[in-house]
Amino acid sequence: MHKRLVIKSFCAWDGETLVLNILGTPSAKKDAIGKPKGNQLKVSVTAAPVAGRATDHMVRFLAAEFGVASKDIDVVFGRMNINKQLRVNSPKRLPTVISKQLSQK
Repeated sequence: MHKRLVIKSFCAWDGETLVLNILGTPSAKKDAIGKPKGNQLKVSVTAAPVAGRATDHMVRFLAAEFGVASKDIDVVFGRMNINKQLRVNSPKRLPTVISKQLSQK
């Protein structure tokens, strides 16, 4: 289990691992990575928030976006909450909103 990492933005590198603070929106019209809101990144998923299914769906969606397997994404906290922290191990690609944020540092 990874400990919670305090980051000043919605994303940061921890070695080869990308740490993301997420503000989730379940039961959305489509799966999408939205815009940053404060120190969180909005991510919408179509799955309903029942027994952690929306989080599981979000992990599968983000795995495809980052070019990794679902097992390469750890939910640090927030499996049953809209506020989450995820760790993406060695992402193969970065969505535009994330690469823009990381290049500003």
